[in-house]
Amino acid sequence: MDRVIIRFAGDSGDGMQLTGDRFTSETASFGNDLSTLPNFPAEIRAPAGTLPGVSSFQLHFADHDILTPGDAPNVLVAMNPAALKANIADVPRGAEIIVNTDEFTPRALQKVGYAESPLNDGSLDAYRVHPVQLTTLTVEALKSHGLSRKDAGRCKNMFALGLLSWMYHRPTEGTEKFLRAKFAKKPEIAEANIVAFRTGWNFGETTEDFAVSYEVAPATKAFPAGTYRNISGNLALSYGLIAAGRQTGLPLFLGAYPITPASDILHELSRHKNFGVRTFQAEDEIAAIGAALGAAFGGSLAVTSNSGPGVALKSETIGLAVSLELPLLIVDIQRGGPSTGLPTKTEQADLLQAMYGRNGEAPVPIVAPKTPADCFDAALEAARIAVTYRTPVFLLSDGYLANGSEPWRIPQVDELPEMLVQFPQGPNHVLDDGTEVFWPYKRDPQTLARPWAIPGTPGLEHRIGGIEKQDGTGNISYDPANHDFMVRTRQAKIDGIQVPDLDVDDPGGHAKLLVLGWGSTYGPITAAVRRLRREGQHIAQAHLRHLNPFPRNLGEVLRSYDRVVIPEMNLGQLALLIRAKYLVDAQSHTQVNGMPFKAEQLATALKEALHAH
Repeated sequence: MDRVIIRFAGDSGDGMQLTGDRFTSETASFGNDLSTLPNFPAEIRAPAGTLPGVSSFQLHFADHDILTPGDAPNVLVAMNPAALKANIADVPRGAEIIVNTDEFTPRALQKVGYAESPLNDGSLDAYRVHPVQLTTLTVEALKSHGLSRKDAGRCKNMFALGLLSWMYHRPTEGTEKFLRAKFAKKPEIAEANIVAFRTGWNFGETTEDFAVSYEVAPATKAFPAGTYRNISGNLALSYGLIAAGRQTGLPLFLGAYPITPASDILHELSRHKNFGVRTFQAEDEIAAIGAALGAAFGGSLAVTSNSGPGVALKSETIGLAVSLELPLLIVDIQRGGPSTGLPTKTEQADLLQAMYGRNGEAPVPIVAPKTPADCFDAALEAARIAVTYRTPVFLLSDGYLANGSEPWRIPQVDELPEMLVQFPQGPNHVLDDGTEVFWPYKRDPQTLARPWAIPGTPGLEHRIGGIEKQDGTGNISYDPANHDFMVRTRQAKIDGIQVPDLDVDDPGGHAKLLVLGWGSTYGPITAAVRRLRREGQHIAQAHLRHLNPFPRNLGEVLRSYDRVVIPEMNLGQLALLIRAKYLVDAQSHTQVNGMPFKAEQLATALKEALHAH
């Protein structure tokens, strides 16, 4: 086969994320291109056997370049009736369903509203169903290991992983090594999981129900030469921040308060003190960004990570960072809102908050990665802008990118951008009487950045605070004309940031419709555009990384097409900005269901736009 989409689904305590993650790791080491979609409840331990408690992990892997986790699974592994019911609507006719029959008890069926078992009532006749007593077979295999039935039964996810590994010729050594490392302090548990894993593999090899196994060859043509690893968006972003610290020559400081789905960044960065990284878990969001801004004042590459609710709490301090004109990276891993909303689901609805969610005129640059691996480069770009222009910068990722994963080519150090920071060491201004002084708000004529003077540098003492500064001297000023000048200067600094021109993908140049996207919609949009082009349709695509300021050629690009469609996981926030700034009749295609776009649905919507008059 050239590609396969597998979805593991079960209770949030069944280890579906671990199972999917292991299958993904082996698939990555095998050399396939891949894209994943973890999907789990917000509760730490949702009610067992219920629909809200279902956790799933979808993996799309192929022998060619792919962009999304796939629209519909070819294989569904359902650990219980709730997992089957919650996912069956996504499974196309003819797909394979592997069911753990041990869990299809009258009580479990009743809990999710099945009057009769779907394994017996004919409702699954359109699918290739493989009933497997996963729990019984696992417990039987572990009889001699001295585990209780409950503990033995918990290894059933590894049995399922072994079975799927046999079906799709996945390597097994990596998983066995992983299990031994994960349960190093409990070797009996490690051994039990390995036995369950091997038993599942052997079951596939010997049972007649699985007469066919499938091969998906490595995606040798999809990747440029290099060393690759599987990486999630949050991990790539963390590595990007560490690399930015090294390239700027600054210590990296993270001030954070845990919040889904951004906490992984705090967890990861706390492991890397050897790279000069300091992490501070504060008592709340306001303390977290206050500490980060203090670290920026002290000469660190300062970062604060959060999701939308955290950004709301941090807005006053972001405004202070705008006023102080200090570099500060604000990482926002967007999730479903408003308020607490859908903590473990994805959305792109913080764009206007990032753009305008502060009092007064407080412009902040915005950078958005497009894929999990791209989070690395986006973090470096956000750091470049912050230290070059002395400004806070928003880095807008989202839950889909944060938790999803794909292959990433590990760059060579000499490929990374040079961003070494030089701090001023002496006076920068001469008064009329010839006295040399330090003016903290005297600007670089090219970037309009003010000098970044480290506290304690002799002769460079200066006052900071939230009250308006006098141009040049930085003294407190209530002068109306000075305030007007400072507001316009801060805006001009952001407007003048150098960002690359927007690239447009328009083979042949015959397209009349442009699809414009930003952030994580890149994969679904590109997959949908490819489908339409295979059908002979002419359609152009462009994707924004820089949302403030926009690329300089954006207006010219927009005006060169008859129609512009902007797919977003919100109610049309980028479309609003585009229509306001460029007076272009951009049309929104929106979705806010907590899940990424499906390529097929997007292709249908774009086809309708192509033929609209």
